[in-house]
Amino acid sequence: MKKGEVKSILIIGIAGGLAKITAGLLLKSFPDAKIVGVDSRHISPSIRHENIEYQRIRYTRGNFEKLFRDREFDIVFHLGRMSHADTSPIGTLEQRLDLNLMGTRRILDLSLKFSVKKVIILSTYHVYGALSDNPVFINEDHPLRASIKYPELRDVVEMDQIATNWMWKNQSDIETIVLRPCTIVGPQIKNTMTRFLVTQYAPLCADFNPMFQFVHEFDMASVLKDSILKLKTGIYNVATDECVSIKTAKEILGTKTISIPSFILSSTARLITTGFWSFPRYLIDYLKFACIIDNGLLKSQLGQDYFRYKTREALLLSKLD
Repeated sequence: MKKGEVKSILIIGIAGGLAKITAGLLLKSFPDAKIVGVDSRHISPSIRHENIEYQRIRYTRGNFEKLFRDREFDIVFHLGRMSHADTSPIGTLEQRLDLNLMGTRRILDLSLKFSVKKVIILSTYHVYGALSDNPVFINEDHPLRASIKYPELRDVVEMDQIATNWMWKNQSDIETIVLRPCTIVGPQIKNTMTRFLVTQYAPLCADFNPMFQFVHEFDMASVLKDSILKLKTGIYNVATDECVSIKTAKEILGTKTISIPSFILSSTARLITTGFWSFPRYLIDYLKFACIIDNGLLKSQLGQDYFRYKTREALLLSKLD
């Protein structure tokens, strides 16, 4: 695609912090483009601009079809995956399945039907799973094994599989990008791992200290923005070159921890809950086994020194609110 061809952009999941940052970057990079941000959640617009509008809608086929027909989008960002960090009553498995799986199918089918030029989908490195036999660096061809042990990650894995299967099936008709980022951190990010990192006295496995990768929210938004012109159809892991242990990450943030033998932590995970966050059962394995992703393919397209923020700086900035 060429820059001048981008006239109309849809951002699904605009209520999220990452989507808002991305919208701001898109307004600067594509000043003539009209942006529509939609979400089923309450939207608090942080950007007021004549070229962006917000709509709170349900992700039903009727609502979406009218939107696609009326606006003739060139680019669609699907950033609306319901996260496991959502601890509210609506965050049930059934509703996540409907939004993440059925909603993704609707978005993709409508993008093809109404001749969208490019679809960019945000997945996660969690799809690979944290397993003891993981290779040192996991590339994009590695099997998605997250749901083998934890059925609650089924929707995450299946959403990624729906997107990638659809991508290859329709690659001659529409460009599609699937991004699998490592843990995204920043003051506007409220995912499970970020909440874990900033929580005082969060439990750690005494007998494990796995390595982690972190990408700052601004760098992740930049990848999303640059996916329009710089990335070809495909799957891309998103991560910086640096890795730090989970204990080092907590030390950088200055938050206290409690070291608990892993077998005790596994049996008491359901009891470790606060008003700020809950301790999902699958997180235990990510605190035991490394899931380090290979970023070579992304760097080959965006450049070796693409990321602005180093790990220590990204973690420290995540404390700002």
